[in-house]
Amino acid sequence: MIEFKVPELGENVAGGDVASVLVKVGDTIAVEQAVIELETDKATIEVPSSVAGVVKEIKVKKGDKIKVGAVVLTVDESAATKDTKSAATKDTKTTKVEEPEEAEDPAEAAEPEKAPEKVVAIARPQAQKPAEPAKAVAATAPSDGPAAPASPSVRRLARELGVDINEVQGSGSDGRISQEDVKEHARRILSSIGSSGAAAARGTAEPVSEIPLPDFSKWGEVERQPMSSIRRKTAEHLSHAWRTIPHVTQFDKADITAMEELRKKYRGQVDKAGGNLTVTAMLVKVLATAVKQFPQFNSSLDSQSQEIVVKKYVNIGVAVDTDRGLLVPVIRNADQKNILQIAIEVHQAAEKARTKKLTLEEMSGGGMSISNLGGIGGTYFTPIVNWPEVAILGVSRGIIEPVWRPSTSSGQAGTFEPRQLLPLSLSYDHRVIDGADAMRFLHWVVQAIEQPFVLSLFG
Repeated sequence: MIEFKVPELGENVAGGDVASVLVKVGDTIAVEQAVIELETDKATIEVPSSVAGVVKEIKVKKGDKIKVGAVVLTVDESAATKDTKSAATKDTKTTKVEEPEEAEDPAEAAEPEKAPEKVVAIARPQAQKPAEPAKAVAATAPSDGPAAPASPSVRRLARELGVDINEVQGSGSDGRISQEDVKEHARRILSSIGSSGAAAARGTAEPVSEIPLPDFSKWGEVERQPMSSIRRKTAEHLSHAWRTIPHVTQFDKADITAMEELRKKYRGQVDKAGGNLTVTAMLVKVLATAVKQFPQFNSSLDSQSQEIVVKKYVNIGVAVDTDRGLLVPVIRNADQKNILQIAIEVHQAAEKARTKKLTLEEMSGGGMSISNLGGIGGTYFTPIVNWPEVAILGVSRGIIEPVWRPSTSSGQAGTFEPRQLLPLSLSYDHRVIDGADAMRFLHWVVQAIEQPFVLSLFG
């Protein structure tokens, strides 16, 4: 008998709640077959088995809270079918072939020239006192289990940055780890260290102690419902953002009458291509162009090193409302894509979020976010900045309003016209962005919405 335990799930993910058990006693399972669904802090993920055989005992059930390393099930490996054994053998051989390779891949061999440019920004804080916990990370013994799939050049970079390669989540095929995966892992570690260091500098303990609730049952019947992992993480993240970031919100309206006509005209073509031509998709393109004109909106504040990290890539997060809470998938390199491509990606990402298929990697690396509540209603609201970003655009429902058109030079008298106006709410981190710059940014966004030529001119 062998035991299958919960493997490492990703950066800063210690465990989660069992959403469902996908196998039963007596089933024959293969390597990489999903055996449970686990709801972590950010997403619901399928956990694949690393062993093959016949399931003899299942140690968990729906609703259990389990951690990395917990036993999920036991398997009789000797009772495995020929197919599952060969799959396991193939998986083992693949790992062994990748491990001892001496030559670097041609594509990876060219990468190290880029590394110093990206590594410098994350390496500086290590020289300062508050970054001491990074040494503990570097000193962590490699986790047991099969070696991580990575080339020698990637392993060397991990050693230089003090990162345990076995803790890095690979984004390549079969979980293969690239240099960018290692750098992103290091950035996340330093971000968490930086936030705790900033809290210590303020003399503020986290989390802030709260006054206990009164006994509501004294006044009538109540029901207590446990918070899901995603809801708990959302609460922690937003509380941290609200305490850390001095928020300011500015408002404006954009005339989307012409944009709506174009959206309705081309919506059918986008539907056939597998997308959905929504206002959100169009605004992703607007924001992707805007942050290139106003780079401070695509940055993060490193309070530990007293630096502003300006991102050269343009990734836009899109808030998605699900029955488990708010999830924010990221549209990567949005500035390099047309509206059709963005509309398809936003539609697919929203579907993944609602069907529990969104991965942690697909929700990381955003530069600025959009939260659109227009489908529900309302006029304006004050969205909370999605830390470590410095700005977020809130969108409400478009409404028909009379707009005054002044008299023309030809003698035509001024008149009111019915126009569809879109309320916009821009929240930003006042430590990084001044009010005047925020107003210029919002005015630019309004112009781009009302005059699509602006996107062609600067996009």
